[in-house]
Amino acid sequence: MKIVDRLKERNGAPFYSFEFFPPKTPSGVANLYERVERLGKLEPLFVDITWGAGGSTSDLTLELSSNFQRQFNLETQMHLTCTNVTKETVTQALKQAREAGIQNILCLRGDPPAGQDKWEVTEGGFANAVDLVRYVRQLHGDYFGISVAGYPEGHIDWFKDTPEISEENYRRDLQYLKDKVDAGADMIITQLFYDVDIFLKWVKDCRDIGITVPIIPGIMPINAYAGFNRMTGFCKTKVPKAIRDGLEAIKDNEDAVKEYGVQLVTDMCRRLLDNGIPGLHMYTLNLEKSTIAILNNLNLLQNTTSRRALPWRPRIGQKTEDVRPIFWANRPRSYNARTMHWDEYPNGRWGDSRSPAFGELTDYHLTQVHTVDEADRKAAYGSQLSSVADVNALFSKFLRGEINRLPWCTALDVETNALKQSLAKLCDAGFLTINSQPRVNAASSTDEVHGWGGPGGVVYQKAYIEMFCSPAHLAAIKAALPEHKTIQYSAVNAKGNYETSAKNKVNAVTWGVFPDREIVQPTVVDEESFLVWKDEAFGLWQSQWKKLYEEGSSSAKVIQDIYDQYMLVTIVDNDFINGNIFSFMDSAVAKVGK
Repeated sequence: MKIVDRLKERNGAPFYSFEFFPPKTPSGVANLYERVERLGKLEPLFVDITWGAGGSTSDLTLELSSNFQRQFNLETQMHLTCTNVTKETVTQALKQAREAGIQNILCLRGDPPAGQDKWEVTEGGFANAVDLVRYVRQLHGDYFGISVAGYPEGHIDWFKDTPEISEENYRRDLQYLKDKVDAGADMIITQLFYDVDIFLKWVKDCRDIGITVPIIPGIMPINAYAGFNRMTGFCKTKVPKAIRDGLEAIKDNEDAVKEYGVQLVTDMCRRLLDNGIPGLHMYTLNLEKSTIAILNNLNLLQNTTSRRALPWRPRIGQKTEDVRPIFWANRPRSYNARTMHWDEYPNGRWGDSRSPAFGELTDYHLTQVHTVDEADRKAAYGSQLSSVADVNALFSKFLRGEINRLPWCTALDVETNALKQSLAKLCDAGFLTINSQPRVNAASSTDEVHGWGGPGGVVYQKAYIEMFCSPAHLAAIKAALPEHKTIQYSAVNAKGNYETSAKNKVNAVTWGVFPDREIVQPTVVDEESFLVWKDEAFGLWQSQWKKLYEEGSSSAKVIQDIYDQYMLVTIVDNDFINGNIFSFMDSAVAKVGK
């Protein structure tokens, strides 16, 4: 959907969006994916990704934009610049963007290539952003939403020979912005600024000359003194003396600079929102803490669950999807990648209109999706192992926040916070949990933790735990079943030997009741998908853990033994009113070895 159409749906409610840039290293890309996945849970209106100075990162921009749109299901705006690009380059980029479902483009002239002071037209390319906007409209009509850049203090080119822009050049700059809008742009995102009065006057001047499209301020948090000086110097940004003096006094205290920056930018943003500015475009610089702190201070992160259509982020596009298996809850990018080419997605009930097969499990899913570099993995869980007890301890440490990742999951979902101590105890006992959800009985659909689907509804969940465990531990689970009639289990090993106590192949574990709608059942446990998921779940032991060790080492043998011998097990408690899944698991723990 075009961003301007999403804006109309907001009916004036304030919004925020995030901008990122392509990292220079593969590990940087992996870390950015994790950060975008976390920030995506804050329900931004859209995200965008820069093209890179001189078109230097164009291929990566296309890759990142495509993955943000199709694997993260985030409305994505891709930057396009005129620097070092020909019409053929732009034609191909737009084709690829459209194929990826991207419907929003930010058209820019761009900066000079590295090592050049003056911007020059590329032969066979575009002279300016007006030409680029016209070309996009010529090729694709109204398909793309087109944004352009606005400069509240005037474009940097006006400051080549003078520290101040003249009134004549200021008016010429405004007219050039109007030319971009008249050429077909339907939204303006501004350059960074720190003087709100200048911005508000500029917006009024834009309106006075007939610019009516939405104007979104670009907001850059202050993360470091040196970085702030470098960026404002490069952009020729006017910094009020009070801000400059305030930062100068604390420049050697990194924490104080960040704290000052958060408060300063919070105050700026509050003034903007109070003056009717519809939203904030956050220049994250691929960081998140300051951005989140600012949005929290503005109370914009309250009730993000009420903006969730489903417990998971649905796809963007024409194909309707409203039910998924629970197994990929911590690896949604992998699920999206494996199912993106389905002709139809499950709609209403799992199995009603489902494509016949998941995409083939490849090295991409096991070694790239949700994966950071080897050094990060070693730091988290790559310590030497002498026995399975060491593995149990690492699972427990993850749940207690002492390490930041395991191959199956990185950040814990907020609803797991109430369960993590109980889950950690299970890991200590040899039940290695990788996915879970608590029992929920008629919570409001706007509940801060469990809500989804919009206001006016109630939501439900059956308690669920997924784990790896030894055959002896599985025997203990089965021995505890007669005392707990509402519990069902399914189990499979790496070879595909499967067993279950479930009477039906599909069990809805999340559902919601809303006015004027059928009951929605967005999350299920189902046999066929479980048998598909097990190859990925077991494969991560090998691709993400065992490969950290030398072949033939005792540590590699510990992981291989788990892969060869352990079972992947799901537990569902069908009593969503009074059930206690951990009471059942306590019974199983007590029966281990008996």
